[in-house]
Amino acid sequence: MRHYPSELVDLRSDTVTQPTPEMREAMAKASVGDDVLGDDPTVIELQEMVADIFGKEEALFVPSGTMSNAIAIRAQTEPGDEVITERYSHIYVYEGGGYAALSGCSIALVPGEGGIMDPADVEASIRKGDGSLGHYPNGSMICVENTSNRGGGTCYSKENLDGIAKIARENNCRSHIDGARIFNASISSSLSPKRMAREYDSISVCLSKGLGAPVGSVLVGSTETLYKAHRWRKMFGGGMRQAGVLAAAGIYSLENNVHRLSEDHDRAMEIATALDRMDSYEVDLEQVQTNMVYVKCDKGGAEALIHRLDKMGIQALTIDSSTIRIVTHLHITDDDVQRTISALESAQP
Repeated sequence: MRHYPSELVDLRSDTVTQPTPEMREAMAKASVGDDVLGDDPTVIELQEMVADIFGKEEALFVPSGTMSNAIAIRAQTEPGDEVITERYSHIYVYEGGGYAALSGCSIALVPGEGGIMDPADVEASIRKGDGSLGHYPNGSMICVENTSNRGGGTCYSKENLDGIAKIARENNCRSHIDGARIFNASISSSLSPKRMAREYDSISVCLSKGLGAPVGSVLVGSTETLYKAHRWRKMFGGGMRQAGVLAAAGIYSLENNVHRLSEDHDRAMEIATALDRMDSYEVDLEQVQTNMVYVKCDKGGAEALIHRLDKMGIQALTIDSSTIRIVTHLHITDDDVQRTISALESAQP
């Protein structure tokens, strides 16, 4: 793999990316200060850059996407409120119940088609305490994940995004985008980050997946929301000191690694198309919109398939007992794609 000290082809996630030599150089040269005291010039530069990209007033650099989502929820809800999100969303499935433990919120799960919520289903899932004789929690925040991880890397259309944001406003709810892979969504849908985020109150922007930075996410929103978020970042233990070395990686990734995401999408589709022609696998090609490929295999055969691939130097992850996930990223080359296709063909039972 490109820029990677391994003979393996690591397709487990785009989180496995490591800083390229050019990114490491930018990190080494970064000007730093104490970010908790507001003194780190490189962190400030990154925050201003991301706020401008998404057309929002303020931004806050945090250690992880999970923390960014947690802070966004805590800053915009009250204990006893309810968060509305897709039933397989990252906030619900993969963030350790943080919405409950850290914000005291319950969650309403919306059915999705390929991970994408329909505005009508979102509206039907909103409950309000008022008028319920105290039985219901107060549905106060709607969270959209774009791209949808468990949807296979699918993207929201502009119409769906705007429709859900409109429903949020009409029902006195805050609106948030979990943008772990929002630049993948932007490239795939040809919708600018600023337009995508226009109707939303807050957006979590991850730098450490497809963009290739080693650490970090940025929460963007209004000055009022980010004032609260800054306090919650401190309380959740996310205040960092000389974080400019990490922010420099984020700046480099935004300046150099956004437009090349289309290469990852093309490689994912090449793998998906080849696998869909093989007798032992099934791939929904309509779901392959970005850098993920969800591969159906024999019932109960996912773990065995992963084990066979690992012996051939190909790493992937199981999603359930009959599904594996392949994720392309900046280290994956055309040769890696061909090697992966050949290995999967050989790994057929």
